[in-house]
Amino acid sequence: MMKERSERMLKQITVHGRVQGVGFRMSAKQVADRHGITGQVQNKEDGTVEIIAQGEEEKIQEFIKKIENGPAPAADVTKTDVTDLDGPGNFQDFEVVG
Repeated sequence: MMKERSERMLKQITVHGRVQGVGFRMSAKQVADRHGITGQVQNKEDGTVEIIAQGEEEKIQEFIKKIENGPAPAADVTKTDVTDLDGPGNFQDFEVVG
């Protein structure tokens, strides 16, 4: 029996707090891989981490919840900004950039 696929979404998530130098990007990748999310994560010069995430709506929501809770033990997420992006991303997997 074929399960109907839900809409795939593309989101930009900017993560604020103590999120650089604490293993946040690798932890985000592990969470993304577990949830079937494709995209990328990278440190930004302003001290935030930027995530581009693509996946089914339900999985994206679960992923964002995990990110907000700080997937790395030493991380301290104070705020996340989530923006909808247009168009399909062409990501085959989830990668750590930079």
